[in-house]
Amino acid sequence: MPQINLKKYYYYLYPKDTFIEVSDEVAEALLALHRAEEARNGKIRYHKAYYSLDCDDGIENHILDEPVPSPEQIMMEKEEERLRQLMFKRLLKAVARLPPAQARRIHQRYLLGMSVKEIARADGVETGTVYQTLRSGLKRLQKFDRRKEEWA
Repeated sequence: MPQINLKKYYYYLYPKDTFIEVSDEVAEALLALHRAEEARNGKIRYHKAYYSLDCDDGIENHILDEPVPSPEQIMMEKEEERLRQLMFKRLLKAVARLPPAQARRIHQRYLLGMSVKEIARADGVETGTVYQTLRSGLKRLQKFDRRKEEWA
């Protein structure tokens, strides 16, 4: 069984050399942890990612952990956001073509996150009526999805 010096790993608790015997697994785990900590400290020194006085805690960790996106990734993210915005506009147009009760209840349920009971209570109807309205409204939206020329 290997002996480790606790001063090497816990210098703030053990200012003098203190040797103990540990199992091989514990010695390997301590050594791996020590190496990872030294590598992280080296990254902080290299990137000059010390604590900042004008930011919340954690900004220096963010710099080290996330790689800088490539130009291709930036362009793909912009394209995905553009498509997401386009789909959202199309969805709003389709919802606007629904009857008022269906449009209002779909908006409350899926965009505002209200429960069916809350919608029924607000409209003064039974929950079954709200379920039926939502179901028929979603069926109409599927028809709009099939006929994309109407969305534009």
